[in-house]
Amino acid sequence: MARKGAKRHLKRLAAPDQWYVRRKDYKWAVRPSPGPHSMRTSIPLLYIVRDYLGYAKTAREARKILNEGKILVDGRVRKDYKFPVGIMDVVSIPETGEHYRVLPNRIGKLILHPISEEEAKIKPLRINNKRMVKGAKVQLNFHDGSNHLVSPAEKDAYRTAYTVLMKVPEREVIGIIPFEVGSYVFVTQGKNVARKGKVVEIRRFPMGWPDVVTIEDENGELFDTLKEYAFVVGKEKPEISLP
Repeated sequence: MARKGAKRHLKRLAAPDQWYVRRKDYKWAVRPSPGPHSMRTSIPLLYIVRDYLGYAKTAREARKILNEGKILVDGRVRKDYKFPVGIMDVVSIPETGEHYRVLPNRIGKLILHPISEEEAKIKPLRINNKRMVKGAKVQLNFHDGSNHLVSPAEKDAYRTAYTVLMKVPEREVIGIIPFEVGSYVFVTQGKNVARKGKVVEIRRFPMGWPDVVTIEDENGELFDTLKEYAFVVGKEKPEISLP
């Protein structure tokens, strides 16, 4: 019989290169549940508790910690050990007062970047798309799969590739950062992953070719990357701490 539905298993050798996992110790890996992020841009919550933070030695111990509600993602308790935690998500441990933001490092691996308690209340969300929905409202589609409704009068303030600063877990918009020349961006994919700087030029091409942006880093060096890889994090300086 043919397989019905998505795959339910994942071998460690086939796990995404973005994960920090020991690939030859065991045969199987945790496959993330369908959720806000794709498998390549997220980490299963079990690996964060056990392999990244070291709060457990076995998967059973990690699941027990999660079932007790001790781990928060974006201010909400998550108990699913397969829950995908992706870029810009905030992981909090209230008992220890630790807060981390998931970001890629220079070699493309996903890491936990320590942040303050105040910063843990803010989450940048990149607008990937917006559309009209029932009730003459505009729906913003963010990079983490979440949505937000705004009134038609506000729709011109939100554009694709803009970043919305959201207060979590209240889901309250506290700021909008436009994607324009002079904006401060953080590269999330590609060969220039984890590099950051100010946008110098935005080049648009016809016939569906992707837009390219030129960025000047802190050392004054210029480099190019695709617009979809550039995540706006501030107007002149970043609104969040970066590795």
